[in-house]
Amino acid sequence: MLTTASVLPHTVLYVTEKTRSPEFHLAMGAVSGLRQDLFHDAFAYRPLPRRRTDGPITRRLPGRIRDWAGWTPHAVLVVGAFIVLVAAYVAGDTGGAGPEFVVTGFVPAAAMVMTLLRPVGAWWLSLLSTPVVGVLANYGDGWPWTPSSFMSHLTVMTVVAVRTRPRTAAWMWLLTAAYGFFAEVLLSQGEMSDTPQMLFISAMVLLVTTVRHVRREAKQEVAAQQTVTAVERDRRTLLEERTTIARELHDVVAHHMSVVAIQAEAAPYRVENPPPELEKAFATIRENAVAALTELRRVLGVVRAEDYQAPDAPQPVLADIENLLSNVREAGLEVEKTVTGAVRDLPQGVELSAYRIIQEALSNALRHAPGSSAKVEISYVLGGLGLRIVNTAPQGLVKPSPGAGHGITGMRERVTMLSGEMTAEPTQDGGYQVTAFIPVAAVPTDAAPATATEEPS
Repeated sequence: MLTTASVLPHTVLYVTEKTRSPEFHLAMGAVSGLRQDLFHDAFAYRPLPRRRTDGPITRRLPGRIRDWAGWTPHAVLVVGAFIVLVAAYVAGDTGGAGPEFVVTGFVPAAAMVMTLLRPVGAWWLSLLSTPVVGVLANYGDGWPWTPSSFMSHLTVMTVVAVRTRPRTAAWMWLLTAAYGFFAEVLLSQGEMSDTPQMLFISAMVLLVTTVRHVRREAKQEVAAQQTVTAVERDRRTLLEERTTIARELHDVVAHHMSVVAIQAEAAPYRVENPPPELEKAFATIRENAVAALTELRRVLGVVRAEDYQAPDAPQPVLADIENLLSNVREAGLEVEKTVTGAVRDLPQGVELSAYRIIQEALSNALRHAPGSSAKVEISYVLGGLGLRIVNTAPQGLVKPSPGAGHGITGMRERVTMLSGEMTAEPTQDGGYQVTAFIPVAAVPTDAAPATATEEPS
């Protein structure tokens, strides 16, 4: 049984969380952001990395100078700190290089150099040393920032804003404004205040820095998203190509399985009085072939698209290549075919893949090389089939292709599926060539090959 004492603390906590206003949560979030940006590990060691030297200008510099160019931001800050030091001395903050000059000159300069190692700590040093520098300098033409501390604090805020996040820049500006008004109201001795100038100039500089920072982060995010999208698109295209290959090979495999089933059923009738063991073996072969054919159709149903329609004609083979070349010639591409080696019947899957590779290569030539001519070489060699499709350089204006540009992926998948090799690369004369080799098992010696001649067309 629950008691009031056990339930009450949780109830009070729940009611408190529900009754807090959105303004309260906003204020708590702001305080948490201030503590994280300017108080948490404020003096942490964060060295400024070298600048990249692969930009459009730096990469054209000589080797040694290009290496030094990576330290340009560091050199600029050191030179700026030296200028602040000289300005404090020449302006006569203390009438010379007296003991007070260590504070009025060296402290602002040290804050600038400190941004190279501890950026947030450098900002705190610059802000907290400002009233001390102002009192020791005893200026009559500016308060609370002397010329040296004005330049130093503005530079420190800019560097810290570049090295951190936009929210940090906002907090630095607000705290600088708070200190400026505090010094003007409580510490001023009638001098003319330079707080408005500091706030206006720093706001402009920090705004530009923040916009640049946000733009750089947006570009990085877009680049990362584009990379992920490209990877996903390539993966999706690869799966689509494999699905297309699976659909086309279904007819080939289904045909062979049907032949196995039919022959297994008819085999017992070709032998007079076959033994029961033989009849049972052929019946088992037929049952397994029919079961495999059924499962194959189920697999095709999984990979089939909603708008897929089974082809009315058999899948093409190399014997149908003349029809393809005729269509390509009618489309405006001059193409020549050369067949070498002993022409023979190849596995249907090999011939289908070879036909599709030639078809895709010629389609790419039509799309990307208008006005060119192409040559198709089919080589029947002892260990397999060699293909080479090459087109000359385009003669007309190349228009952007409306396709996805992944025809090469489909060709590679077909060749890889058959354990072959393929290359697709530009030629020296500005054209493009696709070469592929598809290994094929050796034909038995008692098989009668077709005539071995070279057949140009």
